[in-house]
Amino acid sequence: MSFIVEHRFSSAFVKYGLGYGACAAMILSYTANKSILWMLIDGWFSWVYVVFFALFRA
Repeated sequence: MSFIVEHRFSSAFVKYGLGYGACAAMILSYTANKSILWMLIDGWFSWVYVVFFALFRA
């Protein structure tokens, strides 16, 4: 029974919440740019920004 509840909770979180890529992109963007606007924009693009940051900023 708990597996079903946990599965539904995790599915809802992934569907409606922030994903790992968005959180990583927002953290990386804010530490690099110190701008909340860029943090939100880069969070929207999530994994695209994370890959860009890993290839060109590091």
